[in-house]
Amino acid sequence: MLDVEALRRDYPILSRTVYGKPLVYFDNTATSQTPRQVVEAVERMYYEHKANVHRGVFFLSQEATDLMEASRDRVRKYINAPSREEVIFTRGTTEALNLVAYSLGELLEDGDEIILTVMEHHANIVPWQLLQQRKRIEIKVVPIHPDGSLDLEVYKSLFSDRTKIVSFCHVSNVLGTVNPVREMADYAHSRGAIVIVDGAQAAPHMNIDVQALGVDFYAFSSHKMYGPTGVGVLYGKREWLDRMPPYQGGGEMIKHVSFSGTTYEDPPLKFEAGTPDFVDIAAFSACLDYIESIGMEAIESHELQLLDYATKKMMEIPGMRIFGTAPGKVPVISFLMGNAHHYDTGMLLDKLGVAVRTGHHCAQPLMESLGIEGTVRASFALYNTLPEVDTFIAALRRIQPLLD
Repeated sequence: MLDVEALRRDYPILSRTVYGKPLVYFDNTATSQTPRQVVEAVERMYYEHKANVHRGVFFLSQEATDLMEASRDRVRKYINAPSREEVIFTRGTTEALNLVAYSLGELLEDGDEIILTVMEHHANIVPWQLLQQRKRIEIKVVPIHPDGSLDLEVYKSLFSDRTKIVSFCHVSNVLGTVNPVREMADYAHSRGAIVIVDGAQAAPHMNIDVQALGVDFYAFSSHKMYGPTGVGVLYGKREWLDRMPPYQGGGEMIKHVSFSGTTYEDPPLKFEAGTPDFVDIAAFSACLDYIESIGMEAIESHELQLLDYATKKMMEIPGMRIFGTAPGKVPVISFLMGNAHHYDTGMLLDKLGVAVRTGHHCAQPLMESLGIEGTVRASFALYNTLPEVDTFIAALRRIQPLLD
């Protein structure tokens, strides 16, 4: 069991008040808060180790390089990647998915097919549509069941001899649904397709083992798992990284440049053009240390308790509609109160100190399939408490008459 009150002291922002009310921060799916230990790691990098990485022969540059590359090794171990060369640093999951869609997309031919799901974040839809503007490829979409789980029978039926790529989220940022990655990956591989997984919403809530998942690419973000903003990770199998052309050109990713031709570095530097955010990348290692010091199993247990308790209490409120009820979901609750607009609900909750997300959550095709414009979304993290859930429920009951 977590000593949540002790952990909360790592997050000064949680002691803030909003409109005279204690802050209840339930927007963790968008961005989690960052503990002192990670902020201090950022501070140390700026105050003690700041120098451009990889290129310098002087001590500080080599030291900064070592700290950044130590973080790469830390990530490799954390996700059980076979080699450090398969760990690429990006600005976030969005850039990681764009990188794959652009570079891997260059290997596709007209008439090839890509399978996505209706629950995808826009970051795993739009890059493939951009590819469609360059190549005549077809995008097929897997629907969901009423509980928010994927229709795996339809998924399998969408494959053809032209299916080259399958790209889907590990966890839905709206529904909280945890997709059966290994099962989907095994089937895709049996049909000769490459498997790409958006892990942005899974990494904060469960251990990630890319070899056990059987994927070819896996992307996630630091800022959703208690780390610095502006840092993402793309894991990619070396066999594909070697074949893919660079995503961006510039310094760092080259071996030799001349006007008669340029040769590129091997992965991962091949895909890390320019000066990286080496300060926050180095600090990301402290974030992974922090999570492991607590224990992901303990975090999962605590978050499941919050999810179950909040769901039960919410469903006691007349007119409550929760979207996403698949078993095994992560601590995300998307809901509407009767026919009230999600924005109105969120604004009123904010006045009572409760921070939630409103809107389509960058998942407009999913909203269209659900027959709604958007939802209110409450999402929990390791530092949230049952009393905070009680405050949230009391706030919902208080605003309900104002929404009728």
